[in-house]
Amino acid sequence: MTELADLFGRAQRQFGALVHQVGDGAWGNGTPCTDWDVRALVNHLVYEARWAPPLLAGATLEEVGDQFEGDLLGSDPKTAYDEATAASTQAARAPGVLERTVHLSYGDVPGGDYVGQMTIDFTVHAWDLARGIGADDTLDANLVKFAWETAEPQKEMLAASGMFAAPIDVPAEADQQTRLLAMFGRKR
Repeated sequence: MTELADLFGRAQRQFGALVHQVGDGAWGNGTPCTDWDVRALVNHLVYEARWAPPLLAGATLEEVGDQFEGDLLGSDPKTAYDEATAASTQAARAPGVLERTVHLSYGDVPGGDYVGQMTIDFTVHAWDLARGIGADDTLDANLVKFAWETAEPQKEMLAASGMFAAPIDVPAEADQQTRLLAMFGRKR
């Protein structure tokens, strides 16, 4: 389970390295997530990171409430990202946290499942951010492997959730990153 916490930290660092590449004039750039520009995408991941500590500590959605709604980036988005992910990384490393029950909108799950979901989200959104700022969009191969192996068995459920763009067909011989992105409705 320590490996999962390591992968989660690695996914946050991969995304964070891209956050630190965002130029002053690039915060309004579009991303493959058509509803989000670069700033909104980064805010989304800060939002997820802010939710992690209380949820991993056993809080319910009602207990957390709306304290993380709105703009979480303020005038210093890069520092906001660093602070949020430092707290979520620490929360994911707490003893026994991956075995704890986490209360999510669709039901209760083990902490390890929740950390795995966040790892996938940070990984896929790193590609989105790289595209939005014109950076190298090659993802960490270990994170891609984890995300693929975790999400692929659930691909029908993910597609039916309505949370992602429709999956895209790619050739069977496509590399794993291309197949992962296609599963989440992204064309490389």
